[in-house]
Amino acid sequence: MQLSEIQLRQAIVASCQNMNSLGINQGTSGNISVRCGDKVLITPSATPYEDMTPEMIAEMPLDGEYGAWSGPLRPSTEWRFHYDILKARPDMTAVVHAHPTYCTTLAIARKPIPPVHYMIASFGGMDVRCSGYATFGTARLSELALDALQDRTACLMANHGMITLGENLEKAMWRAVELEAIARQYCLSMTIGGPVLLSEDDINEALAKFSDYGLKSTD
Repeated sequence: MQLSEIQLRQAIVASCQNMNSLGINQGTSGNISVRCGDKVLITPSATPYEDMTPEMIAEMPLDGEYGAWSGPLRPSTEWRFHYDILKARPDMTAVVHAHPTYCTTLAIARKPIPPVHYMIASFGGMDVRCSGYATFGTARLSELALDALQDRTACLMANHGMITLGENLEKAMWRAVELEAIARQYCLSMTIGGPVLLSEDDINEALAKFSDYGLKSTD
């Protein structure tokens, strides 16, 4: 079922308010965007989640002037990679960005997440890549994120945080929680001698099973 614009705005606000309680963000450092027809709905800049309302969500035309926006508040400073990802990935509808502790720890060390668990397949391949570093809010950061997300639905961002994508907002949020769980497991495994990695065949088999598990559905 396709959600109306007001339902999408309400879902963005609710997801922002859930991020901290889910353990995938601190403060207002995270941001969320959702495709809505020919525009992007995106969280406003520097707005406490508890004060956010659906009317505060900014909108940006996908086919209009690059960077153009409307709304009572300016869009997130990270609007570039949200906009560029949704423009480049018509298969995806939602983008979640946050700074969860274990994902960010690995990003600080600039370590991708290898196939330590079969659930890594839910992000589209053998690993979750770590992008190169660039200053937040810049065009270069967006370029690096797009590279790291090639054929993937998640990436780490060097010395920054993470991004997850979804066919809808619910799945982008699910992937964000799952990514932080795997990052935590990977970090802990490195304290007891390091992980035993799964093979490409193992991951491909898991990916095939996910097609019947609902992870690829768009409804």
